[in-house]
Amino acid sequence: MKPDMFKQPVSILVGLGFPTEVRSVTEAYRHLCEWPASFRDSAHSVALKACGAALRGEIEVETARGLFAAFAEKHDLLAPEIDTIVASRRRKDPHVR
Repeated sequence: MKPDMFKQPVSILVGLGFPTEVRSVTEAYRHLCEWPASFRDSAHSVALKACGAALRGEIEVETARGLFAAFAEKHDLLAPEIDTIVASRRRKDPHVR
């Protein structure tokens, strides 16, 4: 396993709401670098700095993962868990198994 890989990927929504898995610090850093400048805020800055520090070996990869996940959550980018969607549909529609 590469040293910058997350133990668990962070599932985020990209484009028109398509889920993708961010599996490493490098991927998280790339996503943060591509984030539009007009939407950047303190959560973005903290996550970007953490990813940079993790890539340099200054902090743990999982610390950067947590800060990237917090950034994604703040900006409503976290993809919903499949189990949550299925359970929600079951409550709404008694015919869904």
